[in-house]
Amino acid sequence: MDASAVAASERKAWRHVLPALLALAVLVLPAGRNDAAAAGPVAASLQETCPMKIRIVVDGESASAVLEDSAAGRDFAALLPLSLNLTDYARIERIADLPRRLSLAGAPDGVAARAGDIAYYAPWGNLAIFIDDGTHARGLVRLGHIGSGLPLLRKSGPFAVRIERVVE
Repeated sequence: MDASAVAASERKAWRHVLPALLALAVLVLPAGRNDAAAAGPVAASLQETCPMKIRIVVDGESASAVLEDSAAGRDFAALLPLSLNLTDYARIERIADLPRRLSLAGAPDGVAARAGDIAYYAPWGNLAIFIDDGTHARGLVRLGHIGSGLPLLRKSGPFAVRIERVVE
């Protein structure tokens, strides 16, 4: 192999090793240190997404929620801010179409929804906010849970909401 081929091969190897080294640097930060920015973009990104607090604004009032740290939860957070029209479905959930499908990596084949759950129904590609308990549904992926303000979402008929990240 000539020198240019060896150099190209070494550069290609570093492209695979560098992400692993960055991830390792995140793991070995001193305990108690809360300066993710000092650890680089990987740590800052992890701190930003975990846990992700959001608010759902209805007629100027807000419900607060926390998204789960999952592939689907992070993918949903990447869509925010998002304005949607929620409609009633089966009197226990409010649904809306999302602009694109979410990642299902690592998701269970389904869940039983509880009142306050924010979920993604993969077969239809829509958001579902449960205002009452539901039964186990295949293809339902929990994205997060509403901690306060659930009564705001009990409105009947279509209504507009804005879902956005909470920046503290």
